[in-house]
Amino acid sequence: MTNNEYPTVRRRTALVAPGSDERKARKALNSTADEVILDLEDAVTTANKHTARELVTELVREFGATRTVSVRVNGPTTPWFVADMTACGALGESLTSVIVPKVESAEELLEAQRLLVAGGHSITLQALIETPLGVSNVDAVTRSTTRLQAIVIGYADLGAALGRSRTALPEHWLAVQDRILIACRTAGIAAIDGPFLGIADDDAFRHSAAWTSALGFDGKWVIHPAQIDSATAAFTPSDSDVTDARRVLGALEEAEASGAGAAQLDGQMLDEAVAVAARRTLARAEGVRA
Repeated sequence: MTNNEYPTVRRRTALVAPGSDERKARKALNSTADEVILDLEDAVTTANKHTARELVTELVREFGATRTVSVRVNGPTTPWFVADMTACGALGESLTSVIVPKVESAEELLEAQRLLVAGGHSITLQALIETPLGVSNVDAVTRSTTRLQAIVIGYADLGAALGRSRTALPEHWLAVQDRILIACRTAGIAAIDGPFLGIADDDAFRHSAAWTSALGFDGKWVIHPAQIDSATAAFTPSDSDVTDARRVLGALEEAEASGAGAAQLDGQMLDEAVAVAARRTLARAEGVRA
C-alpha cells in the first residue's frame, strides 16, 4: 500500500515541545523546524493532561494555517487517548498530523483513524514504534491505513524494553533501523529517526543524524531548537549531491536519445539503480518524498 491520498510533508526536522508549557511551545512554533510536535504525552504530568490539551488546541488553531503542526497524543491504552483524539479531530484543517505513541498493532491505528474521521478528514497519522512488539508488527502497522504517513523510532522506551544501554551508539541500532526503514519504503511512507537522548548540538548528535541520513531515513526528531540546523543539514542533499544527480540523469537521457545501449559518466557505467538514487536525491532537495 502506497499512500497518495494526502499531501506529502517535509520532515527533515521535527521539533518536539511540551504541550503544557506555552513559552516553549510558542518558541518551537516560531522556529525553523519543518514540523513542530506539541506533546501531550511524556512531557505532561497526569495532573496537567486536561489543561495541556486545551492549550495545544488553542495553539494549533493559531499557528496551523501557516506552518506544519502535529500533536503527540497519549497512547491507545491510556485514559486520555479518546479525549485527545477527539480534540485533534475537531481541529480539522489546522492540524497536520497526529502522532500515536507506543503503537503495537494495526488495530490501534485503525481506532485512531475512526476517532479522527468525524471532524478531521485531512489529518494524517504517524506511529511511534517504541516496543519490541511494535517492531515485530511494523509491517502490519505500515499497511494499516492510508492516513499513515510516517513511522518514528522511539529509542528511550524501546531501549529500556530491550535492556539496551542509554549510551548505545547509533550503529548498535542498525537492525531496528533497517527493519523500520524497509517497512516504510515498502509502504511508501516516511521513515523518521527518533530523538537523540541529549539536548546539545554536539558531535554525538551530529553523528547520530548523519548516520541515519546515510542509511536512508527522511528526517529526525529534535528536542531542542539548537539541534535544528544540524539535523536539517544532515537530511538535505548538498549542492554537490544535487549536481551529481542531475549529471547522472542527464547522461542517461543522452544515452537513451542516441540509442546507446549503456550510459557512462566519469568512467563508470550507469543503470536504473543509479537513476533511482539520483531521482531520490533531487526529490529530497525539492522537499518531496521519492
